Amino acid sequence: MNQRNIPPFRADHVGSFLRPDYLHEARDQFFREKSISAEQLRLVEDRAITEIVKFQHDVGLQSVTDGEFRRTYFHIDFLEQLGGVKTDIPVTIQRADGTEELAPPVIRVIDQVRHVKDIQLADFEYLNAQVGALGGTDLTAKVTIPSPTMLHFRGGRAGISREAYPELDPEFYDDVARAYGAELQSLFDAGCRYVQMDDTNLAYLCDDKMREAARQRGDDPNELPHRYAQFINKVVAHKPAGMTLAMHLCRGNFKSTHAAAGNYEPVAEALLSEMNLDAFFLEYDDERSGDFRPLRFLSKGKIVVLGLVTTKFGEMESKDSLKRRIDEAARFAPLEQLCLSPQCGFSSTVHGNNIAVQAQRDKLRLVVETASEVWA
Repeated sequence: MNQRNIPPFRADHVGSFLRPDYLHEARDQFFREKSISAEQLRLVEDRAITEIVKFQHDVGLQSVTDGEFRRTYFHIDFLEQLGGVKTDIPVTIQRADGTEELAPPVIRVIDQVRHVKDIQLADFEYLNAQVGALGGTDLTAKVTIPSPTMLHFRGGRAGISREAYPELDPEFYDDVARAYGAELQSLFDAGCRYVQMDDTNLAYLCDDKMREAARQRGDDPNELPHRYAQFINKVVAHKPAGMTLAMHLCRGNFKSTHAAAGNYEPVAEALLSEMNLDAFFLEYDDERSGDFRPLRFLSKGKIVVLGLVTTKFGEMESKDSLKRRIDEAARFAPLEQLCLSPQCGFSSTVHGNNIAVQAQRDKLRLVVETASEVWA
């Protein structure tokens, strides 16, 4: 048993980081005050990304992202750049207990989905240049994009134009897969070898309330995971050879709140056995996620990255507790097919979680040190 030299790594992470204050200020100047140009904002983003790349290197991570510093939301900023897709900004609502919740955005397919431009290419090229500037051949630049299932689950059949797609299968799924394939190819041609798709929908299908909502709009929550497995496999069929394609299942991560809970059992077989992905980042930071029994479906050659360290709160986990939980998981999936990470990003939206920058650093160091000892 030893460290992995290909992604995902024994100590990995989901991707987003807390934005520095000066980046928040620049975004306000651009989006609200209209007092700086897009070029000026990008220069500020460049500075912040250069710093966060060094931060990741300094804490000992092998996978490095741009912190999603150029985005407002993890999904909308990408999806709205696909041809045929229209998105609306989410609305923040107050819960009865005083906490805030991000109401899901409206994502509609209004025309045939197509890849009209390279969406992440320029961002990856800048990230990769910063990784190269550190001179570390042990670093891998990772790009995060939303899962294609986001184009279906939010609105179901009603959210997809019947004029563009009288039938969803196979035309809609094939078009989306080709669009994603073109994006993956453009990234691969630029040197990208590690892409992660962020997916809330499969995690939501573990939640009884979300499952009922799917029924109400005409979908079968027992059938959907298997349909999504086929959908994802269409994307994987376009993946360039030599690229690692992973998926992170998220239960909501807005200002330290969550949107869904439930054991992975309803989606585990479709996810871990049927999807031809290389790796799965699963949230396991508290009781919301249930036990590790669903890991029994993990196919040979695939990796599960255990998200055991919460990004929602600053309280630190202990190495001993993390090691015990990894041992529990290894009862259901081989240890060599497991890795360790935080449960989610630290800032899935520009707002960020209610956690200090120092806690962000400490938690990542904890992941790195624990993984080094477990897979020594």
